[in-house]
Amino acid sequence: MKPPNIKTLEQARKYVLRVKTCLIFGSHKSKLPSLWQVVKLPERQPGEKGWGRKITAIWTWKNELPALCPDEIFYGKLPGGLAMLMSMDHMREVHYPAHHKDISQCSPLARKLYELIRSEPRTTSELRKLFPPSPTLTKSMLDRALVELQVTLNIVRSNAPEVEQDTWLKFSEQYPEFAD
Repeated sequence: MKPPNIKTLEQARKYVLRVKTCLIFGSHKSKLPSLWQVVKLPERQPGEKGWGRKITAIWTWKNELPALCPDEIFYGKLPGGLAMLMSMDHMREVHYPAHHKDISQCSPLARKLYELIRSEPRTTSELRKLFPPSPTLTKSMLDRALVELQVTLNIVRSNAPEVEQDTWLKFSEQYPEFAD
């Protein structure tokens, strides 16, 4: 079968729904397809400033698809922290039952972050200000705890179209059908 030749948001939407799960960018750690492999837009040319059309489109679509099609497409992280898009049907039927973990099974730092996010949505930068780096807490430890909460489907990036920064909220707040 001929590989897709994706150039538009709508083509990307259809692709995600067809493959059920795809990475944003490829990874040697996964056999999953990626948008990077199938998007056929020009990459940054020598001397060109910015990211180039291909990476700009993919980076934008990862937020636009779940915002514009929240009943069809989910954005999150897979085990290992790989960013992905997934059909909501696959999320409901396969991924959530296999990967959701109760917050009590998460690390102490992840539980602390969750309690803050549970009380109100927070951006990554707000959370970093609440947990400044110290000899016992590094930025990478905080980042790993945020990924842990995403992988265990306890938090999710807000799909609100006006949200530009990564703003975290309880998974069940954005997807009430998964509320405990």
